Amino acid sequence: MTTVLTPASPLTAADRCDRCGAQAYLRVVLASGGELLFCAHHGRKFEPELKKIAVEIQDESGRLTTTSATVPDDER
Repeated sequence: MTTVLTPASPLTAADRCDRCGAQAYLRVVLASGGELLFCAHHGRKFEPELKKIAVEIQDESGRLTTTSATVPDDER
């Protein structure tokens, strides 16, 4: 895998998994210039195959385990 010099834009709630339609947390940039989006579940499931064909993998699945600063303490 190589690193892309321009940083990719962050994934948003509008970005959907190409496999199931859930919110995407992984962007896979292909050598052909295309990209695939995956939810965390499908990103983990297809990770070995994706690493073989990806130029870059943007993984934002860590956002799933962080607590928002706006969540009240009793809901954390």
